[in-house]
Amino acid sequence: MPSVSDHRLIDWERRTSGPLLVAALAFLGAYAWPILQPQLSRAAQTTCSIVSWTVWLLFAADLFVRLAMSEDRWRYLRRNWLDVITLAVPMLRPLRALRAVVALNIIGRRGQSFVRGRVVAYVAAAVVVVGLVAALAVLDAERGHQGANITTFGDALWWAATTVTTVGYGDQFPTTPEGRFVGAGLMLTGIALLGVITASLASWFVERVAEVQAAEERTGEGVSDLAAELRALRAELTALRQEQS
Repeated sequence: MPSVSDHRLIDWERRTSGPLLVAALAFLGAYAWPILQPQLSRAAQTTCSIVSWTVWLLFAADLFVRLAMSEDRWRYLRRNWLDVITLAVPMLRPLRALRAVVALNIIGRRGQSFVRGRVVAYVAAAVVVVGLVAALAVLDAERGHQGANITTFGDALWWAATTVTTVGYGDQFPTTPEGRFVGAGLMLTGIALLGVITASLASWFVERVAEVQAAEERTGEGVSDLAAELRALRAELTALRQEQS
């Protein structure tokens, strides 16, 4: 039976899911804007930076509150190790592309409550969001480097689409270490997420086939019962005729 602290923690996560999702989207917007518009003014860049750090502080405060509400804090940290790692990501300045993982983690963890029971829809949305973030990250890593062939957002989107679906035409590919790191992460994520979609669709087809088979069996049983009743009626009619004769 859940304890009082567990109920408080569940209630806190339920109440903060919406605001944290909005904050995560704002974080992604602040991350994407300078990448999509490299010639952004100094004031706009400062605004994006302020938004990013403000949202990061909100995420950190949320983790500390959840940790304080938990009875076994070490166990809670072990179960939520990804939260700790993603909160440390903004400090890793050489890996700026990883900063979007903070928002992706919040969207993934808190967004589940809004799509509970709709696994395929949730995973499909996750594929789209991860693909867009990966496109931004690889464009940020590649643009301006000698020999790079991903220089526009269109190139980055095409690369992300072919990578996440494991097609890999090879016409666009990352050349920098950071870009390749993003590519490796997108490959693993794509395989996992598309695998979930494939399994869910396969399960759906199996369930539909089972329902059709069950309906056919019920129909067959109904026909058998009807045939038995007809045979019984025929036997009664025959008996009546014999009595009358």
